Amino acid sequence: MRRKDWILLGGLLILGLLPLVGEAYTLRLGTMACMYAVMAVSWNVIGGMAGYPSFATAAFFGLGAYTGGVLLAAGSPLTVAIVAAGALAFAGAMLLGAVLMRLRGHYFAIASLAVAEVLRELTNSATDLTGGGMGLNIPLSLSGGAGMMDTATFYFLAMWGLLFIAVIVVGFIERSRLGFGLACIRQNESAADMIGVNSTLYKSLAFAFSGVFVAMAGTLYAGWVHYIEPPDVYDILFAVKPIVMVLLGGLGSTAGAIIGAFTFLGIEEVVWRNYLQVHTGVLGFLVVVLLLFLPHGIVSIGRRVRSLRAGHG
Repeated sequence: MRRKDWILLGGLLILGLLPLVGEAYTLRLGTMACMYAVMAVSWNVIGGMAGYPSFATAAFFGLGAYTGGVLLAAGSPLTVAIVAAGALAFAGAMLLGAVLMRLRGHYFAIASLAVAEVLRELTNSATDLTGGGMGLNIPLSLSGGAGMMDTATFYFLAMWGLLFIAVIVVGFIERSRLGFGLACIRQNESAADMIGVNSTLYKSLAFAFSGVFVAMAGTLYAGWVHYIEPPDVYDILFAVKPIVMVLLGGLGSTAGAIIGAFTFLGIEEVVWRNYLQVHTGVLGFLVVVLLLFLPHGIVSIGRRVRSLRAGHG
């Protein structure tokens, strides 16, 4: 492993100590930060490694939330619900990817965006199973004696653990044959086909890995908030935010995706507190300004500093 990989894992391990010093509000922010980071790291597989602008994150998140939510409501353990949601998302993405990944550019982007709308309508229609537009109530996953801090700590550690696993898996993908094939596809897909890369298979795998952890995060979210409805978990913002986070942190970089997610949440929280009425506009303005001044993301600051030092040297 490279030095920066060790630094990244060390930083995540330190983050895992948050329950030792955090209060309920801090743990809530930590849980949201880890959830955002899972989304960003996952999107980076299809968007950063393969270069395909996917808007399907909201579809995976909603699918995971409702798959896990239905199972939790039926009395299944949280672990079983998480695994089932991830498996369904992976299998569904592989099948869907065989069709969608034959599209390119804005055609693929529009098609991936439509997936969430299709799933939203299906969820609304399956009233007996999902509650439809009335939403779905989910029982507590922990014992009735668990206090607020115990619940907050549990869901933070669960989301943090999911992020840790996602980072390790994505790291292996980067250094694997799949990662090499995706890099070839991103640079020149026609040339990649000529050297024997099975583009459709590789892109479908990237699409599946971009969804599996997001779906698991959706299940954790459902158990955490105890109530979900289609407009909440299939929110179009869940399709847009991960892209902004990755661009903010640094496209193609796992560390950049995490930094971008944490930075985005920090900006979002400050704006939400101080500009409630116009928070969306202010948030969008700040993000655009950051992207204009840091076109290669926050991770490029280090390279700029080193370049300036070398120039002065």
